[in-house]
Amino acid sequence: MRIADDEIREKYLERAIRELSEVEQAVRECESCQRTDRSPVLSSGHPQADIMLIGYEPSASELSEGVAFYGRAGTAILKSLKRLDIDPTTIYGTLLVKCPKVDEEHTDAPLSALVAREIAIVQPSVIVVNGERALGALNALDIPLSRPLRWAPGEIQRFTPTCEAITVPDINASLDEESAKRAFWTAFRQLGEWWNSQPPW
Repeated sequence: MRIADDEIREKYLERAIRELSEVEQAVRECESCQRTDRSPVLSSGHPQADIMLIGYEPSASELSEGVAFYGRAGTAILKSLKRLDIDPTTIYGTLLVKCPKVDEEHTDAPLSALVAREIAIVQPSVIVVNGERALGALNALDIPLSRPLRWAPGEIQRFTPTCEAITVPDINASLDEESAKRAFWTAFRQLGEWWNSQPPW
């Protein structure tokens, strides 16, 4: 029975990896990005993560490296996870705006819609929404069985029947001012409360 369970988990993992590769390929094929010398920003993390981080748009360092939650923001997130004793390999990070703005008419709607696909593939138990702009964009997506989330930093909310959510201040806007750092940490540390309340299986 144990072997069968392990085989099933392995099959689900393989499928998640394959489907996320397809999402990544769709991002890489963005026609607007191909008109510039910059590449779209790719998601990163475990394909079956318990925790999904969702930001709104890439910072300069994320655009430079092409990876979500890279640079100072990523370092701050990792330090926060360490303080909460949360394994960083249980995290998946993505952005709603995945490519650099090309012109005033350009929108990232097709790529933003891929976040709904990422949520369906990863099936996180909780989503950490970084900032009010990310919250608005996430609420605008067509996520099956979802309910609108409120801007209530640190409060655990029900998002779908199988997924909760926590809103936190935008990490990129919280790094240079002490009160902003404290506001982010006050909200983000509730993720630790959530993590510790989960069953050990």
